[in-house]
Amino acid sequence: MIIDTHCHLNDKQYFDDLEEVLARSREHQVIATIIPGADPRELPRAIALCEEHKELFFAVGVHPYDKELYDEALLREHASHPKCIAIGECGLDYFRLPEDQKEKELEKEEQKKVFIAQIKLAIELDKPLIIHIREASADSKAILIEEEAKKVGGILHCFNASETLLELDKHNFYFGIGGVVTFKNAKKLVEILPLIPRDKLLIETDGPYLTPHPHRGSRNEPYYTTLIAAKMAEILDISQNELEALMISNTNRLFKDVFKYI
Repeated sequence: MIIDTHCHLNDKQYFDDLEEVLARSREHQVIATIIPGADPRELPRAIALCEEHKELFFAVGVHPYDKELYDEALLREHASHPKCIAIGECGLDYFRLPEDQKEKELEKEEQKKVFIAQIKLAIELDKPLIIHIREASADSKAILIEEEAKKVGGILHCFNASETLLELDKHNFYFGIGGVVTFKNAKKLVEILPLIPRDKLLIETDGPYLTPHPHRGSRNEPYYTTLIAAKMAEILDISQNELEALMISNTNRLFKDVFKYI
C-alpha cells in the first residue's frame, strides 16, 4: 500500500477522467492522496473532492508564486474542515526573481512574510506543513528553524537533493520523494537518498507534473507512486514491500494516524 502525499487532483488536467484516475489508484493499492493547497481559488474543488471520496484529504496554503492571494481568514476557515490535515504548500521559490536588485529583494521579503505567516498558522492549529522550496534552501532552512516549525514538522515537498536541507530531519521534517528519482539525470538525488534517515522518507507524485519514467512527458497521477517506490527500493537495496510498509508508517506518524483506518 502507498499514500501519495502530494497530488493536485483538483487541477483541470483531471477534470475529464478523475473517477478513472481514482479507480487506477485503488487498483494499485494507493490507499490515500493528499491534495495540497497552492491557489486559494482552487480550494472549493479540492474540498468537494475530499467530501466525495474517503481516500482524499487536503491542505490549505498559498504557493510563493501566489503570495498576493494570501488570506489568513480564508485559510483558517477551511483548515477547520475535518479532512484538512496540513498547511501548505508554502515556502520560498527564487527561480523567477526580477533582475532589478531592489525588486528582487522586495520579492524575497514578501515571500518570506507569507511563508512565516503560514508557519505560525500551522503551529497554532497543530497541523504539519507541506513545504515548497526552489533555489531557496538556505533561507527556507533558516526560517523553519527560527520559527520553530519543528513543533508541527512537515514534508519538504519534491525534495531537490540539497545537502543544505538534510539537517532538517532533526527538526521533524520528512523528505517527499517524487518522480524525479526515476529520471536519468537524477544522479544527485540518487546519491543523497541513502543519506536520508529511512524513517523520514515519504512518497509523492506532484501530479499532474514530474511524471516518472517510463511515462515522462505525460500527465502524472497517484498510481505512478508504485514506480517511484520501485526505484527507491532499488536504490536503498530493500524490497518494494518493505519500502511501501515503511512509507505507510512514516506518513501515519507525521499525520497522527489519520490514514490508519482507511
